[in-house]
Amino acid sequence: MSSESLLVVPRLGELRYPSPLRLSTAMGDGIANFVLDTAIVRYRLETGGDVDAPNWFFEKAGPRDRIFFDPARVRGCIVTCGGLCPGLNNVIRSLVLELHHNYGVREIFGARYGYRGLVPNLAEPFLRLTPAFVDYIHQAGGTVLGTSRGEQDIGVMVDTLQRERFDMLFCVGGDGTLRGAARIAAEVTRRGAPIAIIGIPKTIDNDIPFVTPSFGFSTAVEQAARVVHGAHMEARSVFNGVGLVKLMGRDAGFIACGATLASQEVNYALIPETPIVWDGPNGFLEHLRRRLEARHHAVVVVAEGVARQIADGEGRPPDVGPWLKERIVRHFQEAGTLVDVKYLDPSYFIRSVPANATDALLCDEMARAAAHAAMAGRTGLVVGRVHGAYVHVPMERLAAATQRVDPESDLWRSVLSSTGQPRRWG
Repeated sequence: MSSESLLVVPRLGELRYPSPLRLSTAMGDGIANFVLDTAIVRYRLETGGDVDAPNWFFEKAGPRDRIFFDPARVRGCIVTCGGLCPGLNNVIRSLVLELHHNYGVREIFGARYGYRGLVPNLAEPFLRLTPAFVDYIHQAGGTVLGTSRGEQDIGVMVDTLQRERFDMLFCVGGDGTLRGAARIAAEVTRRGAPIAIIGIPKTIDNDIPFVTPSFGFSTAVEQAARVVHGAHMEARSVFNGVGLVKLMGRDAGFIACGATLASQEVNYALIPETPIVWDGPNGFLEHLRRRLEARHHAVVVVAEGVARQIADGEGRPPDVGPWLKERIVRHFQEAGTLVDVKYLDPSYFIRSVPANATDALLCDEMARAAAHAAMAGRTGLVVGRVHGAYVHVPMERLAAATQRVDPESDLWRSVLSSTGQPRRWG
């Protein structure tokens, strides 16, 4: 039997105020309901298989009928960190609209350029965020608040939160951002400050656990599939043409898998989770040569994280796209066979476009769940999505887990069926 446990998140204190949301506590009256504090979501749906895997239960996210903060006195802050991702502006907009229109919060601010916006000697002035300011921002890519990478002093950032009298901080970012948010939450707790720290996970790579899917992923797959189609046209238009596309995926190959299945035009999908043998009679390069001999064209998609499999002697991985192009050209030259490789790297384009409809819906729901959690005095949590339900994930639990493509999963089986590539190389 698997172990069972309820993963609870910290609370700032007693829920002292009635919620201003006009929702119901009764089922069947035709009015949307508040979420009960006792509502939970099971992590594992299937039985059998790995019987030793834990069976976690998460708190269900959503509006509570009683809240911790007095909306008339709340000061909120939003920060966006890390690389760009489709949907960042959607999240900012929905946070502002939920807090302002539904809860009556009038003081909402944005920190500029990531966590450095909370460090006085680095920071630009905070932006006042109003419904008028965010009215059209969801139509553009990027983030109106700006972003940055890198760590900042936790104590200094918490000093800023206290000096500015912020009651809640919404941290929108990937794994590094959320680790920083967890440290901020720990320091706030150590000081006994009643500040809600809420994480909203952002990654087009879809590699954050307990968040399926993450916002930006659908848009990334949609755009990547368009690039793959272009690579296919390039490859088919010349003799022995190879369309080589490098896609984002530092640790996980979800975008590569998604683009492969969405386009149905990929012959080889190379991802970090499966070992690749490049040379030899059953290696990738010779398999590609035989493919061109038979069909005279091929499309190869490679995730950036594959570079770790080909790191040099000093452990520095190369840029896998140019590296692989050079290896393909050299292999065919040595074999005395003509090849025409067209290389495409759409990474920065893909991550900077506006969110598509699927991601726009996801961003709106995640942002509103984050607002509800903060107003109810929850802290130290990340808004997750499990089996279509929004949940509260403790930050420390998120930091202790990873999400990768499982080579034994239905997803990878579908990729292999679509491409026809070998199940193992070598």
